[in-house]
Amino acid sequence: MLLDPFPFELLMTLLRSVNNQHGLTLMTVLFMVTVVGLVAGITGASWKTLMQQTREEELLWRGDQYRKAIGSYYRYAAGQGQGQGGYPNTLEDLLKDPRSPQAVRHIRHLYPDPMTGMEWVLIKDPGGRITGVRSSSDLEPFKKDNFSEADKKFKGAKKYSAWEFVYASTNVSAVKSSSGTTTGGTTSSDTTSGDTTSSGSTSRGHYLEVPTGGY
Repeated sequence: MLLDPFPFELLMTLLRSVNNQHGLTLMTVLFMVTVVGLVAGITGASWKTLMQQTREEELLWRGDQYRKAIGSYYRYAAGQGQGQGGYPNTLEDLLKDPRSPQAVRHIRHLYPDPMTGMEWVLIKDPGGRITGVRSSSDLEPFKKDNFSEADKKFKGAKKYSAWEFVYASTNVSAVKSSSGTTTGGTTSSDTTSGDTTSSGSTSRGHYLEVPTGGY
């Protein structure tokens, strides 16, 4: 039996309408997914940038704490009439100075490398004593200029691992990192203590050093 042409044509028209609506719906969904993906990508990139900048600022602060603590450790012996100052053998010596029968701290806490969350690369003098620390991160810093006087050598560095937080007294001719890299010939005066960040602004209230006594 032949179908009546009118209902058949109407059915085909309805099917085409459904198919067209389905296609339009699919295109809309694909468009929305694309937009959401782009927004998520931009947001993710912005968040990643923000987190790196925050860690970078923390790296400058923590590195400065170690530098000041090592300077405090170095000067402590001379201040106690124990002769010429010396550098610590381990970072733990900064928490409890083994040269003193009393509890002497030069740093509040052994902060990890904020860029990696791992241990620092130790910078040592020819005798194997610690003169400073640096990050192991090879990421490129956002900050390129306008460093504090203590950090002025960081200008233009291509990676965070080039930021070496070293306390160098006038009688130190060369130091080397635990990876064997030698940094030589630099001398500096004692870093001025105070509750400030390495950029010179007021810090977040962290403790810097206790050169002659515990808490």
